Amino acid sequence: MIDLFDIKGKKAIVTGGSRGLGKAMAQGLHDAGVELVIMGTSEKVKDVAKSMSTTDTPVHGVVADFRETHNVIMAFSEALSILGDLDILVNNAGMQIRHPSAEFPLEDWETVLKVNLTSAFVLSQEAGKVMLKKGCGKIINTASLLSFSGGYTVPAYAASKGGIAQVTKALSNEWASKGINVNAIAPGYMDTDNIAAIKSDEVRNAQILDRIPAGRYGTPEDMIGAVLFLSSRASDYIHGSILLVDGGWMGR
Repeated sequence: MIDLFDIKGKKAIVTGGSRGLGKAMAQGLHDAGVELVIMGTSEKVKDVAKSMSTTDTPVHGVVADFRETHNVIMAFSEALSILGDLDILVNNAGMQIRHPSAEFPLEDWETVLKVNLTSAFVLSQEAGKVMLKKGCGKIINTASLLSFSGGYTVPAYAASKGGIAQVTKALSNEWASKGINVNAIAPGYMDTDNIAAIKSDEVRNAQILDRIPAGRYGTPEDMIGAVLFLSSRASDYIHGSILLVDGGWMGR
């Protein structure tokens, strides 16, 4: 049974892999023996990759501007040339901008959609070209609780994460029969920079914690089991699914 979860020797790309949820998932994949390219928006990603890398399991850093499609494609090409092949793609890069919806600047709307949704689709297309040729591969998107609900003062983020859920299903419909698994992980309220504003609001913080059956915010490390599962043979018959890692929030 352990062999079902064995991914040692696989090759993966993790976007947004220099901090937060992406860094934790990258570390989990690395510790399972996967050679990685982590993508980030600054040179810091190379330092993170260097600190994570080991002799047996290298980690490489590639800088990518997820707002620009051409740059995303070039970053993928660089990553593929480093790895030589690709078995796993984790589309995790994302951002959030808050404004009241009536005042939400169109420029901010477009930026969030480009980073959170368009870049993930473009990278999935590029990965698909590699995976379709060999008849196997795992694509894992980072969705959100806002793939299911609308949120508050984050219309662009909600739209992007709703889109991630739908793109996950759409690609799965086409590629499942070709040996490619396309799924998503939907984290709940995770203890990262994204919830700093919530934690500073005593009333809102208490309201959210009261609804989470697990009684706590999630941690980046809580994402590791899910990403390892969806990267392994254990998930070979799972297609188009949105796996909640939310402490029970959606079941409440």
